[in-house]
Amino acid sequence: MIRVILCDDHALIRRGIRDTLSDASDIQVVGEAGDYGELRALLRALAAANREQPGVAADVLLLDIHLPGRSGLDVMHALKDENNPIKVLVVSMYPEDQYALRALRAGAHGYVNKGGDPQLLVQAVRTVAQGRKYVTPEIAQMLVESLTAPASESPHERLSDRELQTLTMIASGKRLSDIAEELKLSPKTVSVYRARVLEKLGLHNNSELTVYAIRNGLVGG
Repeated sequence: MIRVILCDDHALIRRGIRDTLSDASDIQVVGEAGDYGELRALLRALAAANREQPGVAADVLLLDIHLPGRSGLDVMHALKDENNPIKVLVVSMYPEDQYALRALRAGAHGYVNKGGDPQLLVQAVRTVAQGRKYVTPEIAQMLVESLTAPASESPHERLSDRELQTLTMIASGKRLSDIAEELKLSPKTVSVYRARVLEKLGLHNNSELTVYAIRNGLVGG
């Protein structure tokens, strides 16, 4: 039996994923979390309760990129630092070309878009549980291109995970106060991220950020 944990801040999304996985007889959802704090507590509780493999909470973590407080990418870095053996499958609303490569570099075993075929999610969970990487043809192509053309790195590739998240949210029309509330950060902190993005991209205002994001496929036009 493949034991799965869901980590997404939207309860309806978690329910939809749980319902999708419930049709698979070899997959069991053993816990849910809405942010990193809840996930840490859940991992500790499940690890303590697992008599067959003490210290192991579950086999696969289905993780959203966009979480309040620490992002999904931050969570993966933390799990890696803790030498946690759980395999991470990122399930995100963001298109592959925005975060897939970052997620894989951060330690994810796969990346699935929430708007994709539900059966692909089941297939991805099974693939990741076996210790193999799950990538779509689109991600495979991006991986090949990143290996063969490293010199063509776009300026936004130099942004930190949180800076890229701030960029896409501003370009989507969200105000700094909205972003701060959604990410559980102070408005001052979000302003600092915005300033860093402007500096690194050589831009001057939100309008230029939005145009840049659209031209580079980071948000819809």
